[in-house]
Amino acid sequence: MINEPISSREIIDSDRNQQSSISNHQSAVCNVIDIPALLDRLCYRYPSLLVDAITEYEVGRRLVAVKNVTVNEEFFQGHFPGAPLLPAVLMLESLSQVAAILLLQRDDATPNARVYLRGVNNAKFRRQVVPGDRLRLEILLGRRRASLARAQAVAYVGDHVVAEAELLLGLVRDRTDISPTALVDPRARIGEGTIVGPHATIGPHVTIGANCRIGASAVVDGWTEIGDETEVYAFASIGLIPQDLKFRGEQTRLVIGRRNIVREFVTIHRGTRGGGGVTTIGDRNVFMAYVHIAHDCHVGNDTIFGNMATLGGHVTVEDFANVSAGSGVHQFCRVGRYAFIGGYSVVTKDALPFARTVGSRPARIFGTNTIGLMRRGVPPDVIEKLKGSFRYLLQSKLNTTKAMQQIRRDRSLSCPEVEYLLDFIGSSQRGVILRRATRRAEVLADE
Repeated sequence: MINEPISSREIIDSDRNQQSSISNHQSAVCNVIDIPALLDRLCYRYPSLLVDAITEYEVGRRLVAVKNVTVNEEFFQGHFPGAPLLPAVLMLESLSQVAAILLLQRDDATPNARVYLRGVNNAKFRRQVVPGDRLRLEILLGRRRASLARAQAVAYVGDHVVAEAELLLGLVRDRTDISPTALVDPRARIGEGTIVGPHATIGPHVTIGANCRIGASAVVDGWTEIGDETEVYAFASIGLIPQDLKFRGEQTRLVIGRRNIVREFVTIHRGTRGGGGVTTIGDRNVFMAYVHIAHDCHVGNDTIFGNMATLGGHVTVEDFANVSAGSGVHQFCRVGRYAFIGGYSVVTKDALPFARTVGSRPARIFGTNTIGLMRRGVPPDVIEKLKGSFRYLLQSKLNTTKAMQQIRRDRSLSCPEVEYLLDFIGSSQRGVILRRATRRAEVLADE
């Protein structure tokens, strides 16, 4: 453990020669603990800081701090004249402040959370604390949920326990936190708890939900809506005008759902009047760096786009699809549910759901997306039925129409997923990719 006290803005660093009990067992820990900044997020605290230094720190578990009790502090002037004692309520205040520091300094702590003291259980005050004493304040974090945490708090003078209690601490997300250097139009609507980073730009018609993050130098403009808990990383460009020469500045929209991750340099454009006027993104999607989503695209839920994946205009990507790095999807194409598009593929027709589509001259089908389906929790019997359907489509001597008829006649293949696959093929406007991979290509893909 660290033996010397650490001032409120000093770096805590474990010495190589000392025995450290840091919970993650690293040989050195370098954590900046800014006591005043953290205690500004403890609601209803006493005006004074009642923590002087930190002596021991285990990330997310335990923290030991000290409070030097001096007669010059203002609360001694009015309490117990002639017999200066530290009031019990201020001992609880000191312990609450240390608990708040530990709770807010966790690796997984919400950056803009605030702490409330919700309750005190089993408080006991064993000895008097007088000027000249040095309080050692120990906090051990117990069970915690998203909005409530329990902490065991003990105060010592020397080796003697002077106070102990169980503290109930509530966590709430703070109001919006906008960097002073960000350019946010006053007409923009920013949800509670959202963080806007340095030099970010947010236009007048933008609506951003609660608890979002807008990274440094990101741009969000146009008639754009972003759902709760979405993260937009640095230099992303969201809601700007489409790259369509027919666009004439008309009011079109971009609607993004909840809990999406938009990484660095991603571009997502709003719609065009000719394409329906809106680009839509569902919930829980991941867009890795340099992904481009063009105008009038419609992306479902729980999709993953690898680095530099690109959608042309008017593309539809359905739920749970995976478009790998460097792949491009031609305008007006569809990517079916649970589809997997391999890296650097070029998709110029509709990509079948539940299948692996890989290649560029041209793209070919590499069978059922078995691993992806298993990871998403699709039952094994459904996967077997899909495999049987693809055998009819890819390996039989039948053309597509007759293969579909045969699948419908085969009662052993009956399930909603197979019916959706057949409907997808039947409703295609551009045709579907049904070219089977060669044996050599299958071996290379497996490798």
